[in-house]
Amino acid sequence: QVHLVESGGALVQPGGSLRLSCAASGFTSYSYGIGWFRQAPGKEREVVACIGGRDSNAYSAESVTRRFTMSRDNAKNTVYLQMNSVRPDDTDVYYCAARQRTDFYCSDFVQRYDYWGQGTQVTVSS
Repeated sequence: QVHLVESGGALVQPGGSLRLSCAASGFTSYSYGIGWFRQAPGKEREVVACIGGRDSNAYSAESVTRRFTMSRDNAKNTVYLQMNSVRPDDTDVYYCAARQRTDFYCSDFVQRYDYWGQGTQVTVSS
């Protein structure tokens, strides 16, 4: 059974750093496209970044490019989102999601993911 568990959300000051983790179980995350999304109350869920299965492709939203980076630890079956130079508008619940397709690509569309974690809260405030 596929499970995704996010962790690492916290209260962080503007300009600070945070690393979110997405621990996968029930499947080998390296072969899946993994996406990080975020959602504020009353707003639609939006993509932050994604990495394709077998590192086939990658994407990051313009608002986080050069600040956020995704990486994998295949031995731990875990995907990370390193968040640097965070800003108050990065405050959201962050979710990771997984999809498996024959091309292994990740996607920037919420609807194209099959499995979701429960989310972790990130609050950027002084």
